[in-house]
Amino acid sequence: MALLQCEFISESLEISASMNVILPQGKLERPFQTLYLLHGLSDNHTIWCRRTSIERYADQHGIAVVMPAVNRSFYADMSHGAKYWTFVSEELPKIARSFFPLSSEREDNFVAGLSMGGYGALKLGLSFPERYAAAASLSGAVDVNRLATEGFGGDISNVFSDPAAVKGSSADLFALAERAADRQDIPMLYQYCGTEDFLYDDNVRFRDHLRKLQINATHVEEPGTHEWGCWDRQIERVLQWLPLKRD
Repeated sequence: MALLQCEFISESLEISASMNVILPQGKLERPFQTLYLLHGLSDNHTIWCRRTSIERYADQHGIAVVMPAVNRSFYADMSHGAKYWTFVSEELPKIARSFFPLSSEREDNFVAGLSMGGYGALKLGLSFPERYAAAASLSGAVDVNRLATEGFGGDISNVFSDPAAVKGSSADLFALAERAADRQDIPMLYQYCGTEDFLYDDNVRFRDHLRKLQINATHVEEPGTHEWGCWDRQIERVLQWLPLKRD
C-alpha cells in the first residue's frame, strides 16, 4: 500500500485543504474501489492512520481510502465558517479522482466515519444514494437536532444559523431517512454504537426510526465507550461487510 498526504487548493473552502490517501500497490486492473473515511469533531485527516490499523485492513481488501480534513464543521456549509458540505459532497470526490485512479461507479464507492464523521457518512449516503453503495456510522452523532437544541460544545452556533430549524431540514438524519425510505437505491447501512457511549441513546432512537421506516440496516452494539479500541475493531468489520469486488 501507498500512504500519501495530499495538500491541494479547495475552491469551495477557499483555502489549502488536506487529505490522507491510502492506495493499493501493484498492477492496476481497474480504477480502485474507494472508501471515504471521515473523522470526528476533535480530529483531522491523520487520525485514522494514527489510531487504527486502517492501512493494514485496506491492504487486505485492496481498497483505496480517502480521509479528508473538515475541522469542526459537522460536514455542513457553516453559518460562520467554510462550505464543508459542498467540499466533501461535491469537490472532494472530483479532486481525488483527478489525482488518483479511483472509480466513479456507485458500486465502487463507500463512506464511513466515527462520531461527527458517522453523522457525515450517513448524511452523504442518505442524501446521495445514487453515489454510494454503502454507508457506515461508528458511534455516530446521529441526532444533530438534539445536539443543536442543546447547544452541543459551543460549535453548533457556528454551524447552523438557527439551531431550532435543524429538525426536518437536510441536516437532520431522521428527516433524510424519511425522504429516502421509498427509494430503491438506498445504500447498505451499518450502524454501530457501544452501550456505554454517551451517544448510545441517540443511536437507539435512530435505529428504531430506520426500523419503523422499514429501511434495512446492519445494527451492531456491544459493551464499549467513545474510544479508539472500539473503532479500530469496527472499521475492520466494516471493510469485511462492504460489498467489495474480491479477486
